[in-house]
Amino acid sequence: MRTEKRPAWIKRIHRRYQRAWVQHFLEPQFESVGPYLDAGDPKCIQLFGPNITIGRCATLRATAAYPLTFTTWDSGDRQGRIDIGDYVLISPGTRILSSDHITIGTNTMIAGETYISDSDWHDVYDRTAECDAHRPVVIGENVWLGYGVKICKGVTIGDNSVIGSGSVVAGSIPANVIAVGNPARPVRELDPARPIKTRSELYADPEKLAAEMDKLERFVLRGNSLWGWLRAKISPGPND
Repeated sequence: MRTEKRPAWIKRIHRRYQRAWVQHFLEPQFESVGPYLDAGDPKCIQLFGPNITIGRCATLRATAAYPLTFTTWDSGDRQGRIDIGDYVLISPGTRILSSDHITIGTNTMIAGETYISDSDWHDVYDRTAECDAHRPVVIGENVWLGYGVKICKGVTIGDNSVIGSGSVVAGSIPANVIAVGNPARPVRELDPARPIKTRSELYADPEKLAAEMDKLERFVLRGNSLWGWLRAKISPGPND
């Protein structure tokens, strides 16, 4: 269906089921997880390996076509680690792989199909082993990674910086800049006189926000009926 045909009460039941699934199956897979984790289509979020943490009010979005994967690798002498801060948004199709240590700062937003890795996984001359082809990745606070960005080993991205869609970040990026390209290079500085509103402000009162969103959803879906939803499921038409 192209449009949301479910009545609001059906959608609320589905949301409660989804939340119970997250609490029972997804959250225990993290080493630690903050309150108010919002995981869309949680069955399409996969964790491989230990040492993965995520902070409060994180938003994870996944679909069957574009799952989220978090992977830590045990190389024998060390175990990879992924630490994700508070209020982080991670969009569908993103893959985060660690053989060393990846840190993602508070309020960072990651668009779809982003790839973050702290390792080359194979040495240039010994392609049967990783050898020393790994270095930590640090993504600062309130960073914005555009669609399809690739982050390579050893990279540090400074606070508030924006990485343009499709960029390949092979070297460190300073704070408060917009960087684009392959390899990514700063092309503009952010205006220090202009304040930046962050996701932490949006989630300052998560329960109040949830109540407001529920009220808005009830209004948007006010014309939907159980019969109309079932009809659209069984025999969809051009207006569905």
